[in-house]
Amino acid sequence: MGCIVSSPKDSGGNRRRPGSIGDVSVYIPGLRIPKPVDFTQSLGDYLSKSIVERLSALRTRIVVMAGQEGPTITRTKRKSATQHGGSTLADLLQALEDYLPVLLGLVKDGSHLQYKVQFVWVNQEDEAEETAMSNAWYEVLSVLHLMATLLLSQANLLLLPRTSTDGYQPKVSEENRRASVDIFLKSAGYLDCAVRHVLPQLPAELRRNLPVDLAEGVLRALCLQTLGQGVDIQLGMAIDSTKATLAVKRRLACEMVKYWQQAQDNIMNLPLANGWGEKHRLYVKWKYIESKAAAYYYHGLILDEGNTEKSHGMAVAALQAADEYFKESKKLCEAFNAATPLSRNPPLWGTMKYLSEKIPKDTSSKVRVNRDLYTPERIMETAPTLPDFALALKPDDYQLPQVSPSWSTENVKGGSPNHLKG
Repeated sequence: MGCIVSSPKDSGGNRRRPGSIGDVSVYIPGLRIPKPVDFTQSLGDYLSKSIVERLSALRTRIVVMAGQEGPTITRTKRKSATQHGGSTLADLLQALEDYLPVLLGLVKDGSHLQYKVQFVWVNQEDEAEETAMSNAWYEVLSVLHLMATLLLSQANLLLLPRTSTDGYQPKVSEENRRASVDIFLKSAGYLDCAVRHVLPQLPAELRRNLPVDLAEGVLRALCLQTLGQGVDIQLGMAIDSTKATLAVKRRLACEMVKYWQQAQDNIMNLPLANGWGEKHRLYVKWKYIESKAAAYYYHGLILDEGNTEKSHGMAVAALQAADEYFKESKKLCEAFNAATPLSRNPPLWGTMKYLSEKIPKDTSSKVRVNRDLYTPERIMETAPTLPDFALALKPDDYQLPQVSPSWSTENVKGGSPNHLKG
């Protein structure tokens, strides 16, 4: 149940896109913005004035904040990132968290109220300018997507390098890196809940007509790439640690490949469009190739520790693959930044700063040494298969909140919500 209205992309100026989004350490989808809703007209005959006004006030706060601040949230500059941007994100997240328990009253126990309000959101990655659906589960899904997106914005702010007090190259503190991993897991938890617990509540017809921003494949891809970025941070911390072995680093790099490969598999055949969508696709492809460079590099170093001609030959092939993937990733990075809206890479730090120096250098020296020692027949022409590891990083186990106590029987006309069941 629930009617669907999708407006074509040329229907108006609702979709405001910045020409540039500044420095990007973490990909943030374009923010979907809610449009105003008249709860009084839709629910006035069924609910008390107090609950209708509460719904209206909570949602209006989100509409205003997202509409005014949304475009600025996706534009990041290193100098101001921890000031206005951070507080705006926290305020909007809090507004969404306050709204969700009250919103869930519309779907409690299968209430017919879930079909009474037409919710409208402006899309970013879909061809349609906006999508309206008369189903409160669509609103819940949109809220969770926005909450996850705002957390990715928070992580991006934390992972923009700052000029250090010692005057050396800009870097990201260990405290910020650890905090970002927690944020990635929380964001993935919202997305995982959306896929497993909210999408199944929507009828098949509505699911087919969701904007691509909320398509199951896009939600799964966002969840997987969020986990992949968490592993990237863990790998960077392992690189900085004197205690982390090559085996630990290889495992993390190989896990990262699997997350990004699965993310790419989920969005490969989806009709992502309108700038943000194409930028999303390029980002996933870039990070997938970049992660393969890291994985083959560490796999090559471990193979080179072997004492046989075969292991040394495989090591050379792995390192050459790492070098090729690294070169390809730099081209994809340029393509990502050139896609609209334009973006920039912050100064290199962490995993890729280290690997950008080590991969070309180590590949060159190992290839030269091994080619001096062995005949060309001993050098493999194709890279060895990467080892397969189980994925360790999981989304937070986020559960939808309990329905707000404001949904008491006296707030439902007729004294009980049971008469509103489907």
